[in-house]
Amino acid sequence: MASISSVPYALDEQIRKLIPKSKVLVVGAGGIGCEVLKNLALSGFQDIEIIDLDTIDVSNLNRQFLFRKEHVGKPKAVVARESILSYNPNIKIKAYHDSVTSQEYGINFFKRFNLVLNALDNRAARNHVNRMCLAADIPLIESGTSGYSGQVELIKKGVTQCYECQPKPPQKTFPGCTIRNTPSEPVHCIVWAKHLFNQLFGEDDPDQDVSPDAEDPEAKVDGEHSVTDTGNLLADVILLFLIKICLLENLWKTRKPPVPLSWEEAASHEGDATKEDENNVRSTDMQVWSISKCAKVFAETISLLNTDLAKRNFLVWDKDDKAAMDFVTTCANIRSHIFSIPQKSKFATKSIAGNIIPAIATANAIIAGLVVLHAFKVLAQEYEKCPSIYLRKKSVHSKFILAADKQITRANPICYVCSPKPFVHVFVNVEVMTVKEFENELLKKHLNMVAPDAKSGKSPEFNETLKIIWRGRDTTKLQDFRTHGGMPSGPGPLKVSNLQISS
Repeated sequence: MASISSVPYALDEQIRKLIPKSKVLVVGAGGIGCEVLKNLALSGFQDIEIIDLDTIDVSNLNRQFLFRKEHVGKPKAVVARESILSYNPNIKIKAYHDSVTSQEYGINFFKRFNLVLNALDNRAARNHVNRMCLAADIPLIESGTSGYSGQVELIKKGVTQCYECQPKPPQKTFPGCTIRNTPSEPVHCIVWAKHLFNQLFGEDDPDQDVSPDAEDPEAKVDGEHSVTDTGNLLADVILLFLIKICLLENLWKTRKPPVPLSWEEAASHEGDATKEDENNVRSTDMQVWSISKCAKVFAETISLLNTDLAKRNFLVWDKDDKAAMDFVTTCANIRSHIFSIPQKSKFATKSIAGNIIPAIATANAIIAGLVVLHAFKVLAQEYEKCPSIYLRKKSVHSKFILAADKQITRANPICYVCSPKPFVHVFVNVEVMTVKEFENELLKKHLNMVAPDAKSGKSPEFNETLKIIWRGRDTTKLQDFRTHGGMPSGPGPLKVSNLQISS
């Protein structure tokens, strides 16, 4: 066994004095967040705030040690606060059960802290916290794990690169015709079910249309489509899912066709006589549900979601929302049954739908320890001593599982987020693209902005006019911005810096 040094990590007097005086924000109270909070509490930090949108799920209990079985369904941030206070009741700790991307948590909110520690599990929230910390000029320690791997990095304006300096690999996607017409793997049915949720309850997105794709080249016979749809999108979805398959006959010449399943058949499917304990975690989360149970849960879930939808404009799918997760699990499994695809348990479906690689408790603990060690150095403004550190599997090529960069990584000079003069060249047809499309497709989807705003030109009157147009979210064309004199006229790229887009 390799020997481990018994020399303790020593803090100099300056850092010891700074720790109890520092105000720290922890974003995320999940696997890494629980470990970070424990480390902060035991290291002498006296003023901590936590923000997390999620509630506690049974699947969290194997690694998020601040939570117990009786906490299932409760807000993570609130329960984490209560648990941390049991370690040290003298700590001042505040919890927010909310999304960090909400408008209440703007630049002034972040300026209240000496340090921000990220323990998030999604890219959109990471992008937002990155930008808020840059704008507030507050150091951010970013961290994450994926199975046995993980990383910790410091983000400090003017010192290091930011979270968005280097392009991130895109999320894995699947061809639309595969999702809509010819699924062959469980993941295809799960993606379809997520799209169906958004189509029925979420914001309108043509890219997530789940009705049969009649434009699929495979579905054509001698250049003509073999079937036509009803013209009623919702009717097509329900017919496809519950009553009968809208068969695109040419697709099934070389593959097994789907077997139509009516609602009555699903509800009384043979082989479903075994009585399941509804309160047993193994039967509700870990076992594959019968088709009859899927039909029953689906009907109950639709009722819950419709009630929830009546209170708001649209719903947002969340892997930790029970109704949303039940909807995807039941839809995906019934569709899998129809297409003779193996079905998945709710736990497995959640892992796929949430793009989750099963977390390892020890990886979270190692990364959280490194986060707090970095925090000590950051408080003393010893930024050069905070290179990025990576956790990786031990291999035949190296005996080390922790590897650090030799020095901190400097900012990308052309990063559109953190460079001194950020700008983006955008090529759009201003006579066709509307303000709403510009905002949703470009600013939010591609530039990762949460609540974008815009101003242009030097005229106060023009800026007020533009704000009215911008806030309208209507079908106003971008060309109308030019006609007000605030943007350059004529063809060519629309330079986003001219609009001074901000999030």
